[in-house]
Amino acid sequence: MSSEASSSHTPSGPDRSHTFVLIHGAWHGGWCWRYVANALRAQGHQVFTPTLTGHGERRHLLSAATSVDVPITDIVNLLEAEELADVVLVGHSYGGLVAAGVADRRPDVLRSLVFLDSLLVESGQAALDILPRDLVEARLKAIAASGQPLLMPVPSVAAMGIPDDHPRADWVRRRLTPHPLATYNTPLVLRYPLGNGLPRTYVHCAQPSYEVLAPVRERIRALPGWHWEELASGHDAMVLDPELLADLLVRLATRDA
Repeated sequence: MSSEASSSHTPSGPDRSHTFVLIHGAWHGGWCWRYVANALRAQGHQVFTPTLTGHGERRHLLSAATSVDVPITDIVNLLEAEELADVVLVGHSYGGLVAAGVADRRPDVLRSLVFLDSLLVESGQAALDILPRDLVEARLKAIAASGQPLLMPVPSVAAMGIPDDHPRADWVRRRLTPHPLATYNTPLVLRYPLGNGLPRTYVHCAQPSYEVLAPVRERIRALPGWHWEELASGHDAMVLDPELLADLLVRLATRDA
């Protein structure tokens, strides 16, 4: 089933409040959700935007991100520390791997999953196993050139679908930090099928489409039990069209209630 998100706000009251945990993608941090979180909170929702180990304001811990299990544990620990329940868990890009791992471990506290233009793998695969070989080779070359073998250097904002002249381009550029390589070259190990039986939606950011993820999207569309959405925005939709994305997340949360 496919539909395009409406830009009209969904009314919220105490009986329609939802809890969102928003997981950022590679090179980002919790900061990237600022405008989406503001829009959701203005509608009465509870929102958490954690920064994963080694990113953003936690970049000094980059060497501690020794595998993809570390960011998964970041989110599991957040759910437990905040005693959250009935959570709509949203993973953007690389954050989709993290969301998948969290769903595998703690489905009991989740309402639904939203994979926002996400990178997803089969259990036992690493992110570098499924990305286009030319992209992988370019990233490995950039790592070698940097002289810092633990990190993937920051790409341009244009590579993330943000035009250089976009009003928030400089805001993003100032905040991007190198990404821990170990989270891309260690496998994601799942005990249960992807999504672990939870309601799950894949959101394709289609204007413009991020072609690096085309094989992932093809695989997900062929799987049973998935809801499909298309959003009229680019890959970093939380930066490009935060209110449009916020409205979609509320609609999906209400749909999966």
